[in-house]
Amino acid sequence: MSKIQIMDEVLANKIAAGEVVEKCMNVVKELVENAIDAKASEIKIELIDSGVKEIRVTDDGIGMDKEDAVLAFSRHATSKLKTERDLFHIGSLGFRGEALPSIASVSNVTLKTCNGETGTMVEIHGGKLITVESSDLQQGTSIVVKNLFYNTPVRLKYLKNLYTELSYITEYVNKMALSYPNIRFLLTNNEKKLLKTDGSGRLLKVIHDIYGLSVTKKMIEIQGENEDYKISGYISYPELQKSNKNAITLLVNGRVIRNLDIIRYITDSYHTYIPQDRYPIAVLKIEVDPILVDVNVHPTKMDIKFSKMDTLKDLITKTITEKLESLTLIPDAALETTVDENKTRISTVYTPNRFEEFDEVKKDEEFQEFEKMTLNFEVQEAEASYLPNGTEIKEKEIPKKERIKKMYPVGLVHGTYIVAENEDGMYLIDQHAANERVNYEYYLKELSNPQPATMDLLVPITMEFPSNEYVILKENFHLLDSLGIGYEEFGFQTIVIRSIPVWLTKSNVEQALRNIIDIIVVKEDFQLERFLDHIAATVACKASIKANDHITLDDMEVLLERLRSCENPFTCPHGRPTIITYSKYDLEKLFKRAMS
Repeated sequence: MSKIQIMDEVLANKIAAGEVVEKCMNVVKELVENAIDAKASEIKIELIDSGVKEIRVTDDGIGMDKEDAVLAFSRHATSKLKTERDLFHIGSLGFRGEALPSIASVSNVTLKTCNGETGTMVEIHGGKLITVESSDLQQGTSIVVKNLFYNTPVRLKYLKNLYTELSYITEYVNKMALSYPNIRFLLTNNEKKLLKTDGSGRLLKVIHDIYGLSVTKKMIEIQGENEDYKISGYISYPELQKSNKNAITLLVNGRVIRNLDIIRYITDSYHTYIPQDRYPIAVLKIEVDPILVDVNVHPTKMDIKFSKMDTLKDLITKTITEKLESLTLIPDAALETTVDENKTRISTVYTPNRFEEFDEVKKDEEFQEFEKMTLNFEVQEAEASYLPNGTEIKEKEIPKKERIKKMYPVGLVHGTYIVAENEDGMYLIDQHAANERVNYEYYLKELSNPQPATMDLLVPITMEFPSNEYVILKENFHLLDSLGIGYEEFGFQTIVIRSIPVWLTKSNVEQALRNIIDIIVVKEDFQLERFLDHIAATVACKASIKANDHITLDDMEVLLERLRSCENPFTCPHGRPTIITYSKYDLEKLFKRAMS
């Protein structure tokens, strides 16, 4: 008797469900994507107990007839792929035909659908068809999923607590709302409204609905394209930072994806604007010919592969870098405050909803006020740049825009923070961070010189190393050559430094040399650009004014002028702010001279 048998369809669906349906969010994801593919303009996601007890997704899409409604629960049944060629031109979110049968195999599902002519209701329990009958539903589709994993208790056991499951669903629905601002989304849990968008097509309005006004005010619109890719969306000012990647939303042809490479391209574009291991808030939409991407990598369809990744990297990096370089990025010291659970007042710039009920009226009024402020600002800008007819400005006559206006120092606080002023307000400058930025850009420029100027040391420096470090150093002597460091081997594990690049004389020479060599001997995944950047940042830090170093007003004035001439005067090489400001209006509000 043959030992190999054809697997029962219900069992096969349960196995497939292990890849497609891991948690409640996966059910919501598959049903919402089907609704979008059905050309819905409004999608309602209603949960009971974070979806563990019930998930209901209702849309106003094209619906199905009776035959399709039943066939939709068969494995690999899909309307989105007809031939093998279609696999290379996928324009829909779903296409594998696995989601509905997988969901139905581990829950009780009731489908109601109407294509505008006939209504149908299909009921399936644990993968077994129970009833098929007529329905009175209007145009669209409604799917109710109850008792998820009731027949697979092991998987039910490994569901997270209700708040965690709800956070997964909320994060996903937020990302889909950002991907499709032209669709009205409504998300509720136990009849409590968590998100509602208006479907107006305004991405910034959706950002406001999700993150609130304080974040919306600090978002920057970006756009860019090349021969292969087109990108658009919003990125945050560097002062808006997160400790994880969750606030970076990546969308490819309308599909929410995960891609660590693209996240790295975004964060690398913020190099020295934010600290390492911190992440901006970003919504990046990528449009590309479907033939250049492969979405058929995993059943969840969130991991995709790109062709011509280098061109995408260059586009993202260039677009974000140029946008940041065009802005004034001085954080406002007068941050809004909120109260935490312990009644302690804390500063905040990032306040996404924490499952409190969505206040639609307040959100709309808030955004309308924000739009008015933005519109008034744009009108003022246009009036200021008005020129009489016939007036021409040649490109070379346009002065270079200063990223920071001239500041006049007036004193020092705690031997660390310079107090300065101009007509716009008051500034606090961290003297160490500011000097570190000035030195960093100087050293980085000198390090990029292929033939650095050198000078001989009057007294050579002898440096001895452990054998393991010396072996690595000897392998990389060419790096010392490229930096303009003259050396010779002096017995075993010892070198003598006889000449150094001129720029190194501004610091503690021996300590700076040891810092450079430490970077060489502990390097991993070596890249010359990162190596030079690391050296510049390390040497700049050691050579800069320290906290509690009291400097004169003349020294302050020189430092502020040098800071103003920097390409990025707003942060030190490690991403800490060099300067914060209180505007004149902020000061007047604090002292009740102006009432808001």
